[in-house]
Amino acid sequence: MSAITPALVAEHGLTPEEYARFRGFLGRDPTLTELGIVSVMWSEHCSYKSSKRWLRLLPTEAPWVICGPGENAGVVDIGDGRAVVFKMESHNHPSFIEPYQGAATGVGGIMRDVFTMGARPIANMNALRFGDPAHPKTRHLVAGVVAGIGGYGNCMGVPTVGGECNFHPAYNGNILVNAMTVGLAPADRIFYSAAAGVGNAVVYVGSKTGRDGIHGATMASAEFGADAEAKRPTVQVGDPFTEKLLLEACLELMRTDAIVAIQDMGAAGLTSSSVEMASKGGVGIELDLDRVPVRETGMTPYEIMLSESQERMLMVIRPERAELARAIFDKWELDFAIVGRITDTGRLVVRMRGAVAADIPVAPLVAEAPVYERPWVRSPAPPPVPADALARAPAIDAALRRLMGSPDLASRRWIWEQYDHMVMGDTVGRPGGDAAVVRIHGTRQGLAITTDVTPRYCQADPVEGGRQAVAEAWRNLTAVGATPLAVTDNMNFGNPEKPEIMGQFVGCIEGMSEACRALDFPVVSGNVSLYNETMGKAILPTPAIGAIGTLPDISFAMTVGFKRDGARIVVIGATRGHLGASLWLREIAGAEAGPPPPVDLAAERKAGDFVRGLIRDGRIDACHDVADGGLLVAVAEMALAGRIGAVLDPAPAGLHPAAWFFGEDQGRYLVTTGDADLLAARAAAAGVPVMVIGRTGGSSLTVDGAPPISLADLGTIHESWLPGYMAAEAGPVQTE
Repeated sequence: MSAITPALVAEHGLTPEEYARFRGFLGRDPTLTELGIVSVMWSEHCSYKSSKRWLRLLPTEAPWVICGPGENAGVVDIGDGRAVVFKMESHNHPSFIEPYQGAATGVGGIMRDVFTMGARPIANMNALRFGDPAHPKTRHLVAGVVAGIGGYGNCMGVPTVGGECNFHPAYNGNILVNAMTVGLAPADRIFYSAAAGVGNAVVYVGSKTGRDGIHGATMASAEFGADAEAKRPTVQVGDPFTEKLLLEACLELMRTDAIVAIQDMGAAGLTSSSVEMASKGGVGIELDLDRVPVRETGMTPYEIMLSESQERMLMVIRPERAELARAIFDKWELDFAIVGRITDTGRLVVRMRGAVAADIPVAPLVAEAPVYERPWVRSPAPPPVPADALARAPAIDAALRRLMGSPDLASRRWIWEQYDHMVMGDTVGRPGGDAAVVRIHGTRQGLAITTDVTPRYCQADPVEGGRQAVAEAWRNLTAVGATPLAVTDNMNFGNPEKPEIMGQFVGCIEGMSEACRALDFPVVSGNVSLYNETMGKAILPTPAIGAIGTLPDISFAMTVGFKRDGARIVVIGATRGHLGASLWLREIAGAEAGPPPPVDLAAERKAGDFVRGLIRDGRIDACHDVADGGLLVAVAEMALAGRIGAVLDPAPAGLHPAAWFFGEDQGRYLVTTGDADLLAARAAAAGVPVMVIGRTGGSSLTVDGAPPISLADLGTIHESWLPGYMAAEAGPVQTE
């Protein structure tokens, strides 16, 4: 037995106080395996010990919510006996160390979370944040992550239908890879993880266990230092072909009555899956590690319990159905092993080679996990917008060209063309719109999916940034004609032990909670990723929002592109020319300053409901939410998507043209219509501000009397930055 020294405890990420608490309820010194078990169960990644208290502020219930946070994924009812199962999860640290496998296994893990609940995955999304394009490692990371996401999702035959990708120096040492999966299940056949039935078999299925990924959960709960590259062995290795077999085998077994409970072996592997199942069911569990399928010789109980090898599940099976289950997994050529049983002892007992490696009471292992009230401070007000920013503004056409070719606004075609976004045959529109839309197979019903957050807003004002992240996700769904239903989140922040970082987290949660309540937009699943720092430098606060909505018929699905010449272009929502924390200010004036645009949640809801009504009534033929870059960028995106130009009116009196065309006021949509008078009358009745700002037509953009901007030239600028940047990649992308 290894001696449990203070140094060994510290290596496992436990504080002296946490170790004393564990030893207290254990009543003795732990074994090495027991120390490993508690270290992962009490890690930030698994226990949410810094965030749990604040996550309770989020609304999680609604009549359409079948299952909220606490299970593998959230579940919402979409009618006709169908449910949507979805969640977003992070794989940030592994993707920085080994971008291909880190991103690939992130996709594999989130898909398992969804099909563990009984759902067939129908769509994947992602939200990616990379460092400064000029940083020597950024190209390598972009190439590896995109290849990993595409490699895994494409092999699984699940379409990757959209996402987002941004660049900022704050992510130089800690990129973000957030993956989201959406699945479909019968509403009355949802599978849960609470173990039950004393004597029932505990069954291991899927791939064999190796030494990859050991201490992955612990690594994800600590900031990087200079030794980040040395952590490569903690990155898991994925096999999408095995996962495809596992998916089909699990769904086949789920059509029987064999399964009592099921849990993905994700972070902390066999440890977290067995402890969580026993804890939720209020039972004990005994494991015989000699029966666990392994692919390496001489593995110890410690290694088997903490391995994060991929493509594995733990199930509780009715004993009389064990052979039926075995036959199914044999057919799919997957390992199937009865590795334990459910007991009434309330303890996790682990045996190997005739010896007890661990014997821990389950309840205190979960219930007595530390919950911290971290000190926090409100984020200070950002510096003001420079007084001379507008005085130094370039011409509108020059600013538009620069913005459309900037890293944050340039076309992402290079990324999404590497993803199979049409497989399964139900993708209604290609990536590039406000939200993805997929058909519910065999029906006319549509499902809209989006991911969104604006980290620079969250940095400037976390509360406002949290509001805006939720509101923009709601707006994206509305812009395609969908009724927003529910949210999953991925809370990416720095070190919570720093009061200023904890203040960012608290502020974003407060803003998100306000927005979710105002918009009837409950949070049904999510993930918290803290300690996203390297050498003490934190990322921008990034509370990524994933969201879904429904369309009664895919014929309602609205798209971004202009459809015809001569339509009136109308902005819905108020424009005041807010330039604080805007892309124009950063990219054109060279300043990251000013408060973010305020979010009026009542106005947001009123405008969104109005737009959705216009779409359902067939009164508009194109729609786009106004976001990064403001009105003119939105017009340019609509023109490029439809290959039809526009002539825009001058800025209203009293507003500087740069503020009018590039301000990022919230709650706005651009629409085109053939009957602007009718639209204006309906808007007046609804109390929603609208304004006609131009008309469609031609092959260029004419703005405020400036020389026309050729759509062909603008399209070249927009499409060329990312392929040109990636063409400079030195050396092949590592794929193994």
